[in-house]
Amino acid sequence: MIRVALAVLAAITLSACERENPTLFNVRAQDRTPDEFGILPTRPLETPESFDALPPPTPGGVNRTDPQPQAEAIAALGGNIDRGVGADGALVAAVTRYGVEGNIRDRLAAEDLAFRRANDGRLLERLFSVNVYFDAYEPQSLDQHGELERLRRLGIRTVAAPPDPELLD
Repeated sequence: MIRVALAVLAAITLSACERENPTLFNVRAQDRTPDEFGILPTRPLETPESFDALPPPTPGGVNRTDPQPQAEAIAALGGNIDRGVGADGALVAAVTRYGVEGNIRDRLAAEDLAFRRANDGRLLERLFSVNVYFDAYEPQSLDQHGELERLRRLGIRTVAAPPDPELLD
């Protein structure tokens, strides 16, 4: 009986050391990771003759590696460079009609950190590093099946969703 109890205790101890939880689901994670989309080497990297002569970074703007960032983005997404640039003005005007906040990433990061601190689980959940990600963000999640049914009742086509099973019969 003691051997069984020790084996169970050892299994519980080892399972508590699991590191398979992605950090995305760790609500208490506070590290600032780099933006994966901030740097995209589209050409071979080059070492300049002098690092002091490098211009300051211009994310999203023209620089040594991206002489035409908008045209390259259009081409990378499969668009036509000659047709895509002219339509940007109307799209940007429509999207920014209520204003643009320049520091949106910093503001959202601060708000999310405050939210995660306020919803970091109960004492035992924190003590045993229990994943509380889904519980914390559940009020903000969408009910995809409910929304699909609502759109179907309104007669709105949902081409990306599987067909309505009632219509297949």
